[in-house]
Formats: sequence, structure tokens, C-alpha cells
Amino acid sequence: MASRNPPGGRLPVVEVRGTRRRKPSSTRWLARQLNDPYVAEARRLGYRSRAAFKLIELDERFHLLRRGQKVVDLGCAPGGWTQVANARAGRGLVVGIDLAATAPLSGATLLTGDIRDAAALAAIRAALAGLADLVLSDMAPPATGHASTDHLRIVALAEDALNLAAQILRPGGVFVSKVFQGGAEGALLTRLKRDFTHLRHAKPQASRAESAETYVVATGFRGGA
Repeated sequence: MASRNPPGGRLPVVEVRGTRRRKPSSTRWLARQLNDPYVAEARRLGYRSRAAFKLIELDERFHLLRRGQKVVDLGCAPGGWTQVANARAGRGLVVGIDLAATAPLSGATLLTGDIRDAAALAAIRAALAGLADLVLSDMAPPATGHASTDHLRIVALAEDALNLAAQILRPGGVFVSKVFQGGAEGALLTRLKRDFTHLRHAKPQASRAESAETYVVATGFRGGA
């Protein structure tokens, strides 16, 4: 399994010229992808997304994943986090769910649905046949380009993820979610401190430097589903 260190070596810079058919923002995104060492390393190692390295780093720091666990990956598409969880929780059970269909992944149960719907909760519970040890959420809404709006929307997603996690986590379980720094997450953090024994924050090296994203790692769930 890959280490937490950034992929080695500098890649030659690839310049992308704009065209009349491509928006400047699309040209910038393409250039960033082509020059991102994590994108290249994900392709080399067979990960479905560069986000896999974020979970690898979080796991190596907080020891989240263990063999035999039941893990739920919310917003799993295209499957990078599910791949890592599946490998590190070997002989366990990994259930992923997303609004978009996710290509099959051997050893994982992949569902399509909205985590806010009762039907999605029922499907996750049926797949788990018990309670989860770990609930992961790397969900993010489509960016609007308006920082405060994007921040509120991602915090709302984290709250939705926590609402679901509270119904499927075993006592002592762990919840990990992406949030954006910005202040509006106060109510979320208050609830996490109430419902879990420990709350920590982390920004993996694989997170882009310009991104406001960070992750909350809440351990020791106090409740029960």
C-alpha cells in the first residue's frame, strides 16, 4: 500500500493552451490535473481517484482501518476511498453509496442512492447486517465559485453524513468527514464533541494547498443505532 509521503519526483510541466471551444476555467483545471503528481501516481497504482491518498494519509495518522471491520463510504464514486478501505479492512465488509452509479469493485457492496432518503438508510443497514465500525464521507457538492455558499453546502453535507452515521455506527465507532474551514461548521463541531469522546482535525498533504478542505476525525461514538 502506498505511503503517506507525496509521490516522488518532479514531473515535467505540461502546458495547456486555451481554445475557443474550452472555457479558461476548464483549461486551468486540465493543466492542474496534468501536472498533479497525485493524479499520475493514482493512475500508476490503479486507484480510481487521487483522493485515495487522502484516506491513506488519514489512516496512517489515526489508524482508522483494521482487518475485519465494517466500513461505510458515503459519496463513494468513483471509488478511490472504497478501494483503500477494501484493501485495509480485508475480510471485513465495505459498503459504498453515491448518487452516481459506481463501477463494480470486487469485495465491496456498492449502492446508488441519496443518503438523506429512508430507502438509502434501509439499503445500507441491509448490506451491513449489523452496525458499522467506521463511517467515511469525502462528499462535496458541485462548486458554485462563491466561497461562502460552497462552505455552507459542504457543511450541510457533513451534517447529513453525521445524521446517517448516528443511525448505523456501533458504540465506540469512528466518523470521518470532509468539511471546509470558514466558521459555519460550529454547530457540527459541537454535536461531534457531544456524540464522540475525541475529535481531531487534519489536512492531508494530498489535499491541494489552495483548497479550504479539512477533515474531522471523531472517535469513540457514545450512542448506538
